[in-house]
Amino acid sequence: MRAILCNAFKGIEALGFTEVDEPRPAANEVLVDVHAASVSYMDYLMSCGGYQMRPALPYVPGTDAAGIVLACGDRVTRFRPGDRVSCGNWFGAFAERMVAKESSAAMLPANVDFTVGSTVMHTYLTAWYALIERARLQAGETVLVTGAAGGVGLACVEIAHLMGARVIAVVGGAAKAALVRTHGAAEVVDHSCEDVRERVKALAGKGLDICVDNVGGALFATLARFMGWNGRLLPIGFTSGEIPSLAMNLPLLKNYSVVGVFVGTWMERYPDEAARAAERVMAWVGEGKLRPQVDRVLALQRAGEAMGLVANRSAMGRIVLQVRQDA
Repeated sequence: MRAILCNAFKGIEALGFTEVDEPRPAANEVLVDVHAASVSYMDYLMSCGGYQMRPALPYVPGTDAAGIVLACGDRVTRFRPGDRVSCGNWFGAFAERMVAKESSAAMLPANVDFTVGSTVMHTYLTAWYALIERARLQAGETVLVTGAAGGVGLACVEIAHLMGARVIAVVGGAAKAALVRTHGAAEVVDHSCEDVRERVKALAGKGLDICVDNVGGALFATLARFMGWNGRLLPIGFTSGEIPSLAMNLPLLKNYSVVGVFVGTWMERYPDEAARAAERVMAWVGEGKLRPQVDRVLALQRAGEAMGLVANRSAMGRIVLQVRQDA
């Protein structure tokens, strides 16, 4: 089968478009004929060797895809060959076939195509886990999201808005500001032309109930000072390239919590909960309550170009790789 292969942890320069062996599903996995795969910052970071885990080289990158189930492992009960699914794995999506655990797949609603379906699992399950499972979001709370025009950031904006929160989105650029408003942000802070500290101070009132940070670095340190009493500060990622430190007197004085969010481990430890969450999220997509944003669609062999766009923050929402023509 044709696939993108990463031969070394050197990022985009180590990617090649080639033939590889088709994977075989384990007892708890499905084999999926991939029609579309989406590209995340995690994919780029892993190819550079900068992610928490390193696959054995060479490996096929890609966490998220959508397609048709070809075969099921002996213990799989929720799917059968022919089912249209959205699915995820640590890697393997940038190929004509991939395997995914049964708990890491969800049925695609009839009105959701493969392109949109490929963008759902990682982004919206991360947002679900962060806001609903970890932060215990309540209607009426104020939620600030950094990197809000990216895949995970935009999913957080949408789910927070859907749950009745007031959403403040931090982005860089006018086009990104316009996008997050259409997806539910009540207030927008554009760090390309505004002083983030002063704007957030003016908007936060008594403080932020929840802060979802995808960026890290100096921005995390700034926002840590605007948390409210009993707030929840959620580090999700570090697209700035800098893992921040925190003066611990800040959560002490305001009685707020720093709550880690690593959705992959949650899905492995609690597969039944993750599967139920995936079904709920996919139902919301089918009902139009969530609207995944596709930045652009590129051919599979242009995966390196797509990763570059994600790495330099040019993408809004998700870039999708077309594997089959009906994606």
